Amino acid sequence: MDCRLVTLFGLFLNKPIMPAEPLLTEKEFDELDRFLMSDRCGDETMAMDALHGYLTAIAIGPEPVAIDEWLPRVWGLEPDDAPDFRDDQQEARMHELLARALEEIVVTFEVAPKDFEPLFSVHQWKGKEVLDAEAWCWGFLEGVGLRDAAWQPLRDSAQATLLRAIRLLGAEEIEEEEVALVDDPMKCHKLAIEVEASVSQIQRFWAGRK
Repeated sequence: MDCRLVTLFGLFLNKPIMPAEPLLTEKEFDELDRFLMSDRCGDETMAMDALHGYLTAIAIGPEPVAIDEWLPRVWGLEPDDAPDFRDDQQEARMHELLARALEEIVVTFEVAPKDFEPLFSVHQWKGKEVLDAEAWCWGFLEGVGLRDAAWQPLRDSAQATLLRAIRLLGAEEIEEEEVALVDDPMKCHKLAIEVEASVSQIQRFWAGRK
């Protein structure tokens, strides 16, 4: 995992304005990250950046999603993708950390929405650091897919463009004429900045309709 990604999330984890109880500590974040990347999880398991995007869509979306509905998708599309937990205690622990990761995003938007930071990777390209939001956006769209019809009012509204950058970076397929918008890391970096700016606006769109 990109060390900068961990650092960025560590900064987010330790915002002093946030209540202490729901927060994952950096140690717990690393514990969850190691498990997701371990041999106990299959190839379809979400990495931390995709997971963060997925949970963000659930946290800010139009309708609540129960944990027994969203949790299986973390591991993959099929029942056989579920992890090979060491024991019931490890299973309960991972479920707890995942639930708290979601709660942290919810609380952030309730208490200090300006402090929210998407969990993007950072890479070097031509001597510059560039943001890579592809996995985060893919995860976000997976979260949207859990309540796809409920998200339609945003797509039909004057603010539909808020989803544009997320779709360009995260969709499995885009239009042929759109490929040129994502064909080099700097273009994707600029879209990632656009994504970061759009998330709080998406949250406000749905908050005003709940």
